[in-house]
Amino acid sequence: MRRFLDGLYSAAEFLAAVSLIGVLVSVLLSIVSRQLSFHISGLDAYAGYFMASAGFFALASTLRHGEHIRVTVLINALSSAGQRRLDIGSISVGLVVVASLAFFSCKLVLDSWVFNDISTSNDATPLWIPQLSMAAGNILFVIAFIDLLLARIRGDALMIDTQELQRNE
Repeated sequence: MRRFLDGLYSAAEFLAAVSLIGVLVSVLLSIVSRQLSFHISGLDAYAGYFMASAGFFALASTLRHGEHIRVTVLINALSSAGQRRLDIGSISVGLVVVASLAFFSCKLVLDSWVFNDISTSNDATPLWIPQLSMAAGNILFVIAFIDLLLARIRGDALMIDTQELQRNE
């Protein structure tokens, strides 16, 4: 199971990287098209879609690598048992928030598909297509939160480099 989840997080990282390349290509095409006096409609919208996609696909692996913001001043003041309890509590709250975000992201995709909602820019893209990356990224984020919660309940340490945290503070 660990190998499957790590592969899932790696696939999400790959999709985030591909999305960043999509942002780059969209912006470069926009610049080149302006310089050569022709217009490709929707490039600005697609750059935005790719940017959102990159952000949402990166959430799960960022959590797994311990790169989300943590209040280490409070955590370091507690005993190891207190740290574990605080982690379990905060991860549980985070899981509820992220699960609701994933639910409503999926609902948004479904609603956009049912109502045939299209982009207001001149490219007229059906909005459920770029919204899929948001829903998929949030579902992966929920999976990462469940994975992290189960690890902390088992007593596993978080994958956080404390020396790196101290350099960043």
